[in-house]
Amino acid sequence: MIALSVNGKPFTVEAEGDTPLLWVLRDYLEMTGTKFGCGMALCGACTVHMDGKPIRSCITPLSAAVGRRITTIEHIGTFKVGRALQDAWVAESVPQCGYCQSGQLMSATALLSANKNPTDAQIDAAMSGNICRCATYPRIRSAIKRAAKKLA
Repeated sequence: MIALSVNGKPFTVEAEGDTPLLWVLRDYLEMTGTKFGCGMALCGACTVHMDGKPIRSCITPLSAAVGRRITTIEHIGTFKVGRALQDAWVAESVPQCGYCQSGQLMSATALLSANKNPTDAQIDAAMSGNICRCATYPRIRSAIKRAAKKLA
C-alpha cells in the first residue's frame, strides 16, 4: 500500500512503486481528466503538478509521488490562478478537440503561479512541452495574457 496526497486529500493505493503516476490517477483514483498522449513525456497531455511544479505523469513513477503534493486538473479551479485560466480558456475559445487542454492548463497554471506577467517568449518557453494537434497556440497565449491581466 502506498499513501499519496492528491488534490489535498489522502489516498492509499495498492500498486507497485514503478507504476506510472498517470495510471494510478486514472485507473486507481478514477481521475480521468489527466490524459494519456504519447507515454514518453513528449506531448504534455499527462501534465500534473507535484509540489506546484508541472511534471509528466506518464513517466513519473508512483514512488516519486510519496510525500509530495499532487494536483490534477480536477482541482486546479479551486486556486485563484487556475480559475482565472479556466475562465480565460472559455473566453478565448481555446479548446477545439480538447484532448491536450488539461495538460495545457496545468502548464499555464504553473507559469502564472511563478510569473504574474510573462512575456510572449516566457509563455512560449513554459508551454513548449505541450503539443496541441489543433494548433490553438495563439488562443492559448491570448488566454494566458487575459488571465494574467485579470490577476494583476
